[in-house]
Amino acid sequence: MPASAAFMLAVAIACATIMGYAINRGATCMVAAVDEVVRQQRFGRFLALGEAALWVAGGIMVASAIGLMPQPAVRHALSVLTIAGGALLGFGAYVNKACVFGSVARFGSGEWHYAATPLGFLAGCVLILPWLPATMPVAPSQAPHIPAILGVALTAFAVWRGIGLLLAAHEVALSRHIWAPHQATSIIGLTFVVMLLTVGAWTYPEALAQLARGMTMNSAMRLILFAALLAGAVWGGRQLRGDRKGNWSFKAGTQCFAGGALMGAGSLLIPGGNDNLILMGLPLLQPYAWVALTAMAGVIALCLIVEDRVRSALDSAWRLH
Repeated sequence: MPASAAFMLAVAIACATIMGYAINRGATCMVAAVDEVVRQQRFGRFLALGEAALWVAGGIMVASAIGLMPQPAVRHALSVLTIAGGALLGFGAYVNKACVFGSVARFGSGEWHYAATPLGFLAGCVLILPWLPATMPVAPSQAPHIPAILGVALTAFAVWRGIGLLLAAHEVALSRHIWAPHQATSIIGLTFVVMLLTVGAWTYPEALAQLARGMTMNSAMRLILFAALLAGAVWGGRQLRGDRKGNWSFKAGTQCFAGGALMGAGSLLIPGGNDNLILMGLPLLQPYAWVALTAMAGVIALCLIVEDRVRSALDSAWRLH
């Protein structure tokens, strides 16, 4: 491996480790975000996920301006499969009790049964591959484009966040501040941009989907980054829980495997996991990503509402007896 390529890989591994740490410390998860909206009428975690997309958008704008973007983004076409995939991704996340982000966070926190989620994700990809069209619909490819008017908004946003960091440092609360959900997702977005410029757009569901299609040197490198991501999450979880041991449940592991399989199948239908949709699709204003994420969030919300109503009905019936 040339020295330059080795250096790029080392930078990407460091970024994947930091990303895993941030995912764990910020408890980043689409299911948790929707749960917060449905049950608490709060939008903090939802907006935090949006912040990650904003930071990626800013990074892409800067990289494009100085000619560092590696290649045009793949623009997937919006179709019925997009909606079906988003719905399946959402139902799988509900069954799993965490999205692909949240699974990493919970594994890092010592819930070892979440190791079954990526295994299930891989199995779901393998099972649905024979049923997919030979070629997925793709929109015309073009260079990354973000409306110029967003430049001013992103600059103001970055200044605002920078002031927040300075104030936190002044109050000796930097560690607590930087790992709050909003700041943690900002770090996720920034590390993703660095990886985009060094090894290309990388998310671990994409690595698993590529593995399902056949092992290559590129997929081996992507799996190394996945290992670094998990190591970062475990590092973050270890700092939070100290010497307390993790836990494992066969029943929970089975549920995680099933949820992972549903998410894997859904991600190939879209195509893309919710991390890829948030970190690449949203910043580039790709319609398929917005529709898929809306379908995903809608299904999660519907499942949570039904769960609450069923639980309430059962509690009422129990009290009558």
